[in-house]
Amino acid sequence: MSVEVPIHPDSLEAQSPFELRVGQSGGVPESFVKKALETGDVGFLHSFTTGSAVDGPGIRVVAWTAGCHWRCLYCHNPDTWSMINGMAVPLEHAVEELSKYRGGLKVMSGGFTLSGGEPLMQDRFAVKLFTAAKAMSIHTALDTNGHYGDRLSDAELEKIDLVLLDMKAWDPERHRHLTGKDVGPTLDFARRLAARRKPIWLRFVLVPGLTDDKENVAPIAKFAASLRVVERVDVLPFHQMGRFKWEKLGLSYTLQHTKPP
Repeated sequence: MSVEVPIHPDSLEAQSPFELRVGQSGGVPESFVKKALETGDVGFLHSFTTGSAVDGPGIRVVAWTAGCHWRCLYCHNPDTWSMINGMAVPLEHAVEELSKYRGGLKVMSGGFTLSGGEPLMQDRFAVKLFTAAKAMSIHTALDTNGHYGDRLSDAELEKIDLVLLDMKAWDPERHRHLTGKDVGPTLDFARRLAARRKPIWLRFVLVPGLTDDKENVAPIAKFAASLRVVERVDVLPFHQMGRFKWEKLGLSYTLQHTKPP
């Protein structure tokens, strides 16, 4: 690619995924972004963290992509909505960083998780990064809302050992209210994973007054059971740790009075 990509390895690693990061690729031309999305040779990463015990089995390295087309009312990282808020990272640099942890990840029965943002907005970069991880015998996990699952071929899905699938709501109208998007593609991707016997960890955020009623929870539970590949369900309690980001970014936050369950 013709544009020089400035990389600052020390600034890519975050102490917490709740760090506010904006404009890390503010000077990158639109043509560069488009080419990066087409080839997957460069990815846009908000940050990466090490030592995670909540993003898949064992102890894991997690890369947090920038860019998300959903607008969840309770999102704790709205700075990941814009791809330009992520740092432009060449694929070879990302692979090099991951390789530093390969020995420790195996010892701790862990692996690599690609989260976001929505990683499948950068599907070519995701596939290449997972392919490199598998070549190093590193367990791979994708944390996704599943909306762009059809961007992955069946062969590409084989590079992913586990899918952490985010389910927000069952009713289509409620789902659109919570996220701004339809639930259909997420359900279709879940069914496709089930047909291919791909292990799923289902993730559900419990928000008092928004997602915690029986009319929402019961059909999600029934759907998860019907897939027969859901190994685990994570019920994640709503929190206010990302509220400051909405305020700093000048976004309208409607859950300021909602208390954690």
